[in-house]
Amino acid sequence: MTRRPMSRLHANSLLLLAALIWGSAFVGQSLGMAGVGPLTFTGVRFVLGALVVSPLAWLEWQRLRAAGQLPGRREWLWVLLLGSLLCVGVVMQQIGLLTTSVTNAGFLTALYVPLVPLLAWVVQRQRPHWSVWLAAAGCLAGTWLLTGASLESLAVGDWWVLASALPWAVHVLLVGQVANKIRGAYLLACGQFAICALASGGLGLATETVDIDGLRTAAGAIAYTGILSVGVGFTLQVIGQRHAHPADAAIILSSETVFAALFGAALMGDRLSLTGLAGCALILACILSVQLLPLLHQRWATRQISADRPANPSP
Repeated sequence: MTRRPMSRLHANSLLLLAALIWGSAFVGQSLGMAGVGPLTFTGVRFVLGALVVSPLAWLEWQRLRAAGQLPGRREWLWVLLLGSLLCVGVVMQQIGLLTTSVTNAGFLTALYVPLVPLLAWVVQRQRPHWSVWLAAAGCLAGTWLLTGASLESLAVGDWWVLASALPWAVHVLLVGQVANKIRGAYLLACGQFAICALASGGLGLATETVDIDGLRTAAGAIAYTGILSVGVGFTLQVIGQRHAHPADAAIILSSETVFAALFGAALMGDRLSLTGLAGCALILACILSVQLLPLLHQRWATRQISADRPANPSP
């Protein structure tokens, strides 16, 4: 039985829901480190995420085995790469949250957005729609406004989040393609979660102090970010990106920055200046434009073709 391809609207809706979940999870990521270190926090929550997805991954494994399409060594190397990129990006972001605000961390994460279309163009020769470039530049300008238009105002944690832009960009670029290679979104999600959990958890045990009281203090934040942010959010990303252009997906997923600011203001007392609010508005406008402009252009082109087509002569 042939599966119907997911529509653009459906795929984009899944990615937007993932962004909403991730934006809210910044609060949990910040509060959770009151009891444990960033590596331990990341390791435990990704264990939870892997457990959430594992039943679906098992069913997918059975389906692929029955069809004789189980992933081979090359496909598992791709999963290992994505899990490693995910681990580096998440850990850098988590370390950054030790000394920066939820709002800043959320918006500075959006700096991976301009890198995705550039990487897709250079590495995969995928020329994006012109609106993607304007939107990416707008997101970068919006982030600049958020920081007060001055690098001197950036804290150490801000720089950690900025550094995470490269692994995030590569991950966003590749994840949908790898999911198609192995023919299993849930299998990929569970695999990369397990790799991230093993890597960050192992480093956490070796370098951080872990005790029961600390884990108990962070339990609520770990549960929320592990089950929702990892188990649900990253899985929605994998499914959605199987049917979305990498550059478009990057812009949509960057809306997590707006959601992070909203949740940061409501739950953490974060406040933005007028300049910061202008940055938020600019990023949101770019997110919407990259979705609307290609659709409007396509409709206009279709109408032009219809208008130029000669009418059928009467018999």
